[in-house]
Amino acid sequence: MKPAGDKAVGNWLLLLAFMVFGMVVGGGHVRTIGAGFAIQTWQPLTGFIPPLNAAAWNHMFALYQQTAQFQAQPVTLEKFKALFWPMFWDRNWGRLMALVFLVPFVVFVWQRRLPRRLMVLVLAIFAAGGAQAVFGWYMVRTGLAPGMVMPSPLWAAPHFLSAMLIFIWLLWTGLSVKRPAPPVVEGLSWLRPWALASVLLVFVTMGFGALVATTNAITMFHSFPLMDGHLVPPGLFALHPAWTNFIANKATVQFFHRGLATITFLTVLTTAVLGLRGGEKYPGLRDNFLLLAGLVALQYVLGMATAVLGAAGLGYVHELNAVLLLAAAVCALHGLRGATPRRMLAPELAAAE
Repeated sequence: MKPAGDKAVGNWLLLLAFMVFGMVVGGGHVRTIGAGFAIQTWQPLTGFIPPLNAAAWNHMFALYQQTAQFQAQPVTLEKFKALFWPMFWDRNWGRLMALVFLVPFVVFVWQRRLPRRLMVLVLAIFAAGGAQAVFGWYMVRTGLAPGMVMPSPLWAAPHFLSAMLIFIWLLWTGLSVKRPAPPVVEGLSWLRPWALASVLLVFVTMGFGALVATTNAITMFHSFPLMDGHLVPPGLFALHPAWTNFIANKATVQFFHRGLATITFLTVLTTAVLGLRGGEKYPGLRDNFLLLAGLVALQYVLGMATAVLGAAGLGYVHELNAVLLLAAAVCALHGLRGATPRRMLAPELAAAE
């Protein structure tokens, strides 16, 4: 008999994964409007209360006035409030995530529905989320450094990628808890490396996309597939040491993001086509690969349009669709957990054929 899954626990973890996506929605909007340094206080327990009077608003505004961003481009108090609120709601979404984790966790522990191994795993996820919050706060504090008018790629890109690791962790664990015994998928074990490659390539490409966003490389090379008439843009490794090109050279980060995006598109699309052909007897698996094909095609089109138009708003949509694409790739890989090797024909049958 196959072990029964716990749908309530699995759905709880999947809800948390969805809330990580919500953090990307909020955080991406904050970055797009340049509000990353707006709130220069961190009060994890009481920070859910906004400024309630003129004195409180003036205090928050005075803290923001100490940032290099304000000193480079001063704003009025009313403009500051427009920057404050998206950052405020993004932080409160994080606080809500902590509650959505802790309250069901206590209930499930009390009901003895979390095996020891799973309990350790979800506590590790919670600790990773806490570390993510602390990292984010220190990133915000860098706004007080001279010349730091926007979060550095050295902070923002790892912050985004670590969130995606937590997202993958929650998604995979939630799906596994709901269905601990994977359904048998005959003859498709050969497809698992393709699906794994798809997940890894999407993840790495998203990392370079974060570098494009945080270096503001979207402001250059508004043509595709060539970059202002060049297959390889001039000055690709103009900075020294060479690694600094990946955090400060707009030509470098955009070139590698474009190249990886194309490789990822071809790999993921091939994986989806192979999955659709091989998984036609398994409706759930087939739907996963159909969704994967649609999302990767949309992602590539969004990327091309963003590059040509140089539109930050479209780049934000491109970022959100990347998270959905990553989720689809993870689900496709998860659906192949029970895939078995191809059956070999018996010698006499092979001779008959």
